[in-house]
Amino acid sequence: MNRSTSPAGKNAMKNSNSPMQLTRAADYAVRVMIHLATPAVEGRISLPELARATGAPVSFLSKVMQALSRAGMISSRRGQAGGFRISLRGRGASMSEVIEAIDGPISLNVCLKSARSCRRKASCPAHPVWRQAQRAMLEVLANVTVWQLAAGPSPRAGGEGGQLLVQPTVEAESDRSSLLAI
Repeated sequence: MNRSTSPAGKNAMKNSNSPMQLTRAADYAVRVMIHLATPAVEGRISLPELARATGAPVSFLSKVMQALSRAGMISSRRGQAGGFRISLRGRGASMSEVIEAIDGPISLNVCLKSARSCRRKASCPAHPVWRQAQRAMLEVLANVTVWQLAAGPSPRAGGEGGQLLVQPTVEAESDRSSLLAI
């Protein structure tokens, strides 16, 4: 038996289907939307060109593009002058809207999906933490648009370690203070 010897522990679970991980399809969708919204990109772009630009397999990207088209974020045209183009709705879409167009509602834990999803919710000491983390994540994803990402060098000014484009709200700051007090 091959056990992990990482600092996280010998019995750390390695699950690539973790609900806390963005799906590959959603990641490709975000990449495509940013690429299509880039000022240098004009007109329609073919699927193979998008696949090269985003590092996504053509066959997989085809399904992603269908979902984005159904959501009204892109338009597509077949034929010689065909390809994909971002819509006005797509330019103004938030990251959360792009992700939800592919994966549906974003949820860190099953207990946050609906009122009846977990019988232990009322007595679970972890539930308020999950709820707060969910709120913070959704706030960040909802407050960054495809257009902002395409217009700037990266989501962090100055690269890794720079300032976030999205600043925490007063509510998020008070949530952080109350969590630190626990």
